[in-house]
Amino acid sequence: MNWKDYIVADPEILLGKPVIKGTRLSVELILDRLADGWTAQELFAAYPRLTPEALQAVFAFTAEIMKEEDFVAARKAAA
Repeated sequence: MNWKDYIVADPEILLGKPVIKGTRLSVELILDRLADGWTAQELFAAYPRLTPEALQAVFAFTAEIMKEEDFVAARKAAA
C-alpha cells in the first residue's frame, strides 16, 4: 500500500493537515472517529467518498509517521 496515492497535505486545504485526496476528510478526523468506536462500515456510510483503500492508506500513513525519528525524539523529550 502506497499511502501517498491517497493522502495529501495542501496548505490550501484544512491548513495543510493530511487529508484523503480529493476530499476534505482529514486523517485526524478518521482516526478520531475510529477512536470513538466507529466501525469501518459506519465511516463508509457517513462519508461516501471514503473508500476501503483510502481507509487502509490512513493506517499506512499513521504507521509510517509513528516510525519517524522526529516523532520518537519528541515523545522522549516530553517524557
